[in-house]
Amino acid sequence: MYINSGYLHQSLVDFQDKSRPLIVGSCGTYHLYTRPKLPTWRPKGRLDYQLLYLAAGKGHFFLDGKEEIVTAGHMVLYRPKEMQRYVYYGEDQTEVYWVHFTGSDVKRLLREYGLPSSGHVFYTGNSPDYHQLFRRMILELQLCKPHYEEYLSMLLREIFLLAGRQLAETHRLNPTLCAEMEQATRYFNEHFHEDISIDNYAAQKHMSTCWFIRSFKQFNGATPMQYILSVRIANAKNLLDTTTYNVTEIASIVGYENPLYFSRLFHKQTGVSPSEYRKRSNVSPVRSPNAETKHSDM
Repeated sequence: MYINSGYLHQSLVDFQDKSRPLIVGSCGTYHLYTRPKLPTWRPKGRLDYQLLYLAAGKGHFFLDGKEEIVTAGHMVLYRPKEMQRYVYYGEDQTEVYWVHFTGSDVKRLLREYGLPSSGHVFYTGNSPDYHQLFRRMILELQLCKPHYEEYLSMLLREIFLLAGRQLAETHRLNPTLCAEMEQATRYFNEHFHEDISIDNYAAQKHMSTCWFIRSFKQFNGATPMQYILSVRIANAKNLLDTTTYNVTEIASIVGYENPLYFSRLFHKQTGVSPSEYRKRSNVSPVRSPNAETKHSDM
């Protein structure tokens, strides 16, 4: 399992602080692919808020006494002192980003950006912008550069803004169109490694290319090619983490015959080259909390 996380003042203890409008307490990501099961169980919840973003795979959440399967492209919001119980399975190769936050103005901010005032699960699309913003927050917590706490709140506000915008766009789509976009999303996830032509896909579904691209972006928060790229990069990271394939082989597996072009795209999306990513994953120790996952990072 790959884990990368950062904590405010290097503390894993959850807290409530109303001295500022919005405070990020911790942020991280994990990608489950070797461990068969990863459960989290907090009967009394936490003192702060928690927002989870399912970037790949799915999670099993127990909400209001029922099990709900939450798939990629959704976010889950827990409020202070709400019971938290969920589990991920290795066979789903789930990739999750999470952030804990508190502050005096959280309720108003969530309302202002159009995020649900009740309930837990909402669809926000699978935009690469979310990945980049979460990774930026993790890095800021690790580096602690000047004014990083203020910058963290700005990054989290941007996530709120993008999520709220996506919710508003999705609500404008009719059920038939949503079904078409869900089908397209599934197709791209299953065929990402192939040479996909957006023009041909749209034509086969009797849609104009421009209309399909615009509708897909409304539904997912990313254009079809941006979405395919994010899926390819996610799978490339998984192969770098779990196999000994070289970069040329991995590039071919995820759909790129030119390894140099693949490396440039990978660096642009992640900030590091494929070889550097593998080196960091395999060599650099990552703070791993207690094995029972009753800890403050998820």
